Amino acid sequence: MAKKTVSIRMDDEDYRFLSVLAKEGREDVSKKVRELVDLGRVMLAIEKYKKSEASIERAARIAGVSVSKMMDIP
Repeated sequence: MAKKTVSIRMDDEDYRFLSVLAKEGREDVSKKVRELVDLGRVMLAIEKYKKSEASIERAARIAGVSVSKMMDIP
């Protein structure tokens, strides 16, 4: 998948939080942001599915996973 460059502004506190997470995982901040976006997609998909705002298929698309993987998420 092609990657795009994104520039964002954030508070110093949020940046420090990301930096600490990245250091703990021995990763760079960009990778940690991508991981958190992935996690956010899954959380959003679960929320929409639980509220009956999305079918399991739609939730899987939101989360960026297969339907079978979505069904395995607790």
